[in-house]
Formats: sequence, C-alpha cells, structure tokens
Amino acid sequence: MASDIERVLVTGGTGFVGRQILRALSDRGADVRAVVRSGREADLAGYPAVKEIVSSASLFHEDQRWWRKTSEDVDLVIHAAWYAEPRKYLTSPINIDCLAGTLTMAKGCVDAGIRRFVGIGTCFEYDVSDGRLSVETPLKPATIYGDAKASTYLALSHWLPSVGVEFAWCRLFYLFGEGEDDRRFVPYLRAKLAAGEPVDLTAGNQIRDYMNVRDAGRMTVDAAIGPRQGAINICSGIPVTIRELAERISDEYGGRSLLNFGARPDNVIDPPCVVGTL
Repeated sequence: MASDIERVLVTGGTGFVGRQILRALSDRGADVRAVVRSGREADLAGYPAVKEIVSSASLFHEDQRWWRKTSEDVDLVIHAAWYAEPRKYLTSPINIDCLAGTLTMAKGCVDAGIRRFVGIGTCFEYDVSDGRLSVETPLKPATIYGDAKASTYLALSHWLPSVGVEFAWCRLFYLFGEGEDDRRFVPYLRAKLAAGEPVDLTAGNQIRDYMNVRDAGRMTVDAAIGPRQGAINICSGIPVTIRELAERISDEYGGRSLLNFGARPDNVIDPPCVVGTL
C-alpha cells in the first residue's frame, strides 16, 4: 500500500469485481473495513485485508450520518457496490437508487474526513459508436445503467475536488473469470461445451475488449492507491472478436465443431466495436 494510506473502506466486496479488489488489497497488506449486505459476512472469509466488517440491510438506503460513522478513520474509499444482475441491470430502475445512494454515501464520507474516493464506472457511459474509447471520448450512455453511472461520475468529479477530496473513476470494460454469473456469455459457453452440447451464436463479428477480472481488480487497486484523478479506463486495450474468443475457449474442450456461428440473428443495436485505450 502507499505509505500514506492507512485504512480503506470497500463496498461491494462480495461481488464479481469486488472480490478481486479485496484480493489485490490483501496482496498489498491493506487494512480494510468492508461494507456488505446483511447475511453476506461469511463471504469475506479468506481475505486477510478485511479487518472489520460493517453490515447493512441496504447500503444504498443508508443515510448520510450512517456513512459518516461507517467511514470514520478511513483514508481511501473504493466503492464497488452497484446493482448488477445479468439481463436486468441495464434497464432496471434500481440504478436510480444506486445513484442517489452513492451521492449520499459520498457526502457522509466527506463529513468523516476521507482523503480519496474511488468509484467504479463502465464503458457504457461512453458514446460507444466511436469504437475506440479513451477517457476523452464523449459520454453518451444508451441505458439507464450507463446514465446512472455517468451522472454519478459527473456529480462527484465536480464536487469532491472542490471540497479537497481526491476523486478517481475506474471505467470497466468486458470482464470474465472467477466468480462470474452463470448467465453471462463466457460461463454459458463453457457449460455448453463441457456438456458436449451445440452452442448457437451470432456471426460473432462484434469486436470487444475482454479482460480477466483478476487483472481488472489489480488494475483498479493500482489506480485507487495511485495519484491519478478523474476517469481511468480499466481495460486490456486489445481487440478480440466474439468469434475469436469463442474459438479460443472451445479449443480448451476440443469443441469448435459445436460452435454454430450465425444460428442466432445479430442484435441490430449491439455496437460493432467497443475497445478501450489506456
């Protein structure tokens, strides 16, 4: 850990990305206070960084005073919690709760005297029609999820520095790996191939920026404890087509013949290229 960072508050530590953030913090010998949903405390076993656990029935509905108390004696906040249920999160009104709850959280953290606040954003905040996305790419989200994330970023990027708090916003691109929900593309593909079942796919020409979630967690922690402020892309910067990705995975099972490209129609609103630049 950076020598001037003594205690870190982490939300969302039981999630897909949050677990890798805790792993990276543990590797760095951090002192973490983790905020988790009530009943999920046991999920944090095995992360040496977690020295203290604070439970909440619904952290996005806690008030400013609760967050002030919860973030006392904290130097750095890494806010990874957000609603992320596959097939629902892009259009769910719960994103509005996450937006409002995050702003309330930030106010409480400022009251407690934190020095740095790091939030987790998404590549879906950008105008993805640009294809190659840098932190200079204009914001033009197309979903309520992207809207809520971008609104959070814009509000905090103006306010936090004005009150003397450093602010960084880590925009995640496409992730795969340990702990991934079975409904997502890569686990679905692996399950079908492992069962020897055919997989109906689109033509697979979409170009994406995929990264192992463990690398994303490490990069996020590096950004969090570093000096950089503002938007930061957490990505590989390496383009890969969905077809190429599926073929690489299928080769682990000797199952290329099971891939039925073109069996499903292409999604006409699916952007043809989403690749980040570092």
